[in-house]
Amino acid sequence: MSESIHPEDAVAYPATRKKRRPLLTVGVLALLGCGLAWSVHTAQLAFSTEKTDDAYITGRVHRIAAGVEGPLLEVVADDNEEVKSGQVLARIDPKEYEILEKQAIAALEQAKAGELQAQAAASEARASSRQADANISMAEAEVLQGRSKLDLAQSTDQRNDKLLRGSMHAISQAESDVSRSDVAAAEAIVAAGEAKLAAAQAGKEAAQSSIQSAEARVVSAQADIAAGKAAIEEARRKIELTTVTAPAAGRVGNKNAESGNRVQKGQPLYALVEEDYWIVGNFKETQLKNMKEGQAVDIAVDALGGKHFKGTIDGLAPATGAQFALLPPDNATGNFTKVVQRVPVKITFDRESIRGSEALLRAGLSAVVRVSVN
Repeated sequence: MSESIHPEDAVAYPATRKKRRPLLTVGVLALLGCGLAWSVHTAQLAFSTEKTDDAYITGRVHRIAAGVEGPLLEVVADDNEEVKSGQVLARIDPKEYEILEKQAIAALEQAKAGELQAQAAASEARASSRQADANISMAEAEVLQGRSKLDLAQSTDQRNDKLLRGSMHAISQAESDVSRSDVAAAEAIVAAGEAKLAAAQAGKEAAQSSIQSAEARVVSAQADIAAGKAAIEEARRKIELTTVTAPAAGRVGNKNAESGNRVQKGQPLYALVEEDYWIVGNFKETQLKNMKEGQAVDIAVDALGGKHFKGTIDGLAPATGAQFALLPPDNATGNFTKVVQRVPVKITFDRESIRGSEALLRAGLSAVVRVSVN
């Protein structure tokens, strides 16, 4: 037997359907409104912002290398460890450089002794030069005196010879012989004085040569002293370099140091990353028209689930990224194809926006940045 429908129920059923239709209409209109609002928002962003996903976090990375060669005595810092500026990271055995320092000190003392000897020799040579000057003066005086005596003796001899040869024979032959003897004696005095003068002049020349030689040895010894001091400074500098320290505060990584290993000068030991990060966003050249320093930037970091931070444009690079490449492109070729270039833009974080998230940021992480250009 079929169920009977009350007449009142038959009337109520169409009314319920009529009530549901406005609800559906409202829902559709709400979805359309949301879609329209989203479209307006998207269009507004498109006209008022510039976006790129070619962006990454970067910072100051210090490549810490061994300053000298030697075996590693101790490796203090480990991977991913936070360190302070000046903190010891590793120590290299300083013994061989301490030996070099002692050798340099001994060479310096030897050079100083050589300088003293050379200065003493120079002083002695100067004294000899002064004595030679005195000898020259005495010899010149003797020559002058001898020549005076010779002139007098020659005049007396000539007068006596005339008196002896004259008709009166005013003097005897003995007196004439005496005057001739005086001439010979005066000539001998002159010759002796001239010999002393020549000897004194030769002594002067020898003293001058000795002075020059001694002064040259002084200069050589002073050069050795300077070299010795430089060698000591170099040895001490190398001793200081055996202690590897952090150049700044940050976190160490890429550890390549183990105790007992012998390292070479310039061999990488650590990489230290300062916890002072910024963003480098590579924007297309067609996006740069309205971009400038000081504009606000929204930053989303991929590794943090797209968490957003605030930032500011710090500056635009003076050339495209291609120009900074190892082999810049050369467009002067027959097969040129135009490619849209990208320009690196430096973006700094707002300190307040990253407060509490500093430890989560890492150099090299990808990001999406959006610059408000209006």
